[in-house]
Amino acid sequence: MTDLAAMPARPPQPRRYHGVNWEGVRTLYLKEVRRFWKVGAQTVAAPVVTTLLYMMVFVVALQGARPPLHGTPFAEFVAPGLIMMAMLNNAFANASSSLIQAKIMGTATDFLTPPLTPLELTIGFSLGAATRGLAVGLVTAVCVLPFARLGVTNVLAIVWFALAASLMMGMLGVFAGLWSEKFDHLAAVQNFVVMPMTFLSGAFYLVENLPEPFATISHFNPFFYLIDGFRSGFIGHAEGDIRIGVAMSAALTAALAVACWAVFRSGWRLKS
Repeated sequence: MTDLAAMPARPPQPRRYHGVNWEGVRTLYLKEVRRFWKVGAQTVAAPVVTTLLYMMVFVVALQGARPPLHGTPFAEFVAPGLIMMAMLNNAFANASSSLIQAKIMGTATDFLTPPLTPLELTIGFSLGAATRGLAVGLVTAVCVLPFARLGVTNVLAIVWFALAASLMMGMLGVFAGLWSEKFDHLAAVQNFVVMPMTFLSGAFYLVENLPEPFATISHFNPFFYLIDGFRSGFIGHAEGDIRIGVAMSAALTAALAVACWAVFRSGWRLKS
């Protein structure tokens, strides 16, 4: 028999996975989904109610006061913008609130201790946030149908920009959650960065009607291309170039994914 006392003492080694730890990614993803679904009245129903209130203000209260935009009734023009706004805000909120709660409550070890690489953490948190954004967008689209007769002219544009927007805002939420040290910091990002960029992206109006230099500046707002491309899938008309929107969203999604991988790898604001 081997003399255990003679064997050199070695610290326990973590379990090693060949390739991607899909079981760990799946577990983290399900944790993120169940976290927001458990309080669905707050995370899904509340944004839908907010969107319906916007629709009542812009469509019902102002009925007949707003002319068609490029031949599109105002209700059908504004509805896709409101749906995209709901997706952007909720995808961002999911990842950011999850991380700041983990930091404040001291539960970050729940996803730092398991054998999850920075890439796997990025995938888990991003997909969880995107799921919330897409779920809110789908429910919102169904609920606005009584106010706007939405048609579908380009399903690929709808799917692409919905996915890109949800993933981008989920990864942006990762940064906000890691950077914030308290909920006030997170609220500042939401109120002074995300919300202004959303409202100034042409969700409720034609950007081309803005005076200069604001019309030109709006074309440097990535939210403009997300909303404009998403809307074009419903009404068949876009203010900007869809090709630019596709390229921009793909580039930003890839850049944010690399950046998220880098901050998880460094342990910034998590391990220090």
